[in-house]
Amino acid sequence: MVRHGAFAYTWDLVGDPSAAARFADLGIDTVTLQAAYHSVRATTAWHPAHRIVHANHAAAYFRIRPERWRGLRPLAPNWAVDDGDRFGTASAALTAVGLRTEAWVVLTHSSVLGRSAPQYAVINAYDEVMSYALCPAQAAVRDYALTTVQEICEQYDVPALMLEACGWLGFEHASQHEKTAGADLSACARDLLSLCVCPACAERLGLDVLQLKADLRRIVDRELQEGVRAGTSLAEALGSERAEAIYRHRREVISGLVREAASLAGDRDLLLMATDDPQVTGPDVGVELAGFEPAPAAYVLKCWDDEEPAIARMKAAAARTEVPLVANVNAVGEHSSELPALAARLVAAGASEVRYYHAGLASPARQAAIRAAVQEVT
Repeated sequence: MVRHGAFAYTWDLVGDPSAAARFADLGIDTVTLQAAYHSVRATTAWHPAHRIVHANHAAAYFRIRPERWRGLRPLAPNWAVDDGDRFGTASAALTAVGLRTEAWVVLTHSSVLGRSAPQYAVINAYDEVMSYALCPAQAAVRDYALTTVQEICEQYDVPALMLEACGWLGFEHASQHEKTAGADLSACARDLLSLCVCPACAERLGLDVLQLKADLRRIVDRELQEGVRAGTSLAEALGSERAEAIYRHRREVISGLVREAASLAGDRDLLLMATDDPQVTGPDVGVELAGFEPAPAAYVLKCWDDEEPAIARMKAAAARTEVPLVANVNAVGEHSSELPALAARLVAAGASEVRYYHAGLASPARQAAIRAAVQEVT
């Protein structure tokens, strides 16, 4: 039996007594519900009190207990329907209609914290602070992330947590009015610009970081100013020894964070948003699925691009790991009518579960596509 779930925001449910039943009508059995999340602007088509929610900073939607935090601490939301415990209220509504709730937890993506404490943010080779990206190698960031997990687990009887941004974010970020496309940066150059060389990373990399920064600037500037491509991989651009040191550092930090989060979660499942490429930075953490320790309960693979690449990626992942795979499919993209066929092919390729993004953002036609996909794949 394939488990079908959909993502939702707390503001889709809080203040709307009909929302939970509307989600249940999709045929899903699980809702992946926002517990800690970055800033966003979202539509709320059916809500009786609002049509657009502008969440202007990252926030905790669970009950914030001030005495439990030290150093970095989350902010409460001040938008949409006011409620001191939005996650609790929303999850109770879902439980009342027979739906299972997973906590959707974004760990290192917070512009508001990165701006207020830039010493804990990712710093690139140009000494530029990526304020939206907290660096997980920093002890204060690690403590913040783990306290977030602990607070959710102590306060709510959820069976699973889906972890997003459980590593480094990088250059790719929808920021203000994004104006970076015209530079024609290659994928490799973007990855080079994503490398964190903050003091914590510099100490743990085991490399000559001054030389690394100089080389990074030289390689990126050649591409930006002369059109000389950086290469196709970190190993090609920086050499295999330095690339492996970067991968080793990332692997140690990410696996340590997942291990401690799993310890705090107890018998709850940890679902890790991931991609099978250690060069990648972003909300889907870049790891080698084969042999990653500790293994999560499942990897969540984003399948938002064209169908054939998504299928190929799922097949490759299934061949490399025995850890269950969850297909994260986009119901609000350009081809929502193809959702049933895509979900069926992804399950045939190795996915054991499907999550549809996003129940609250989906139009009636897109909700119908989710419903049809659930009925198609059993």
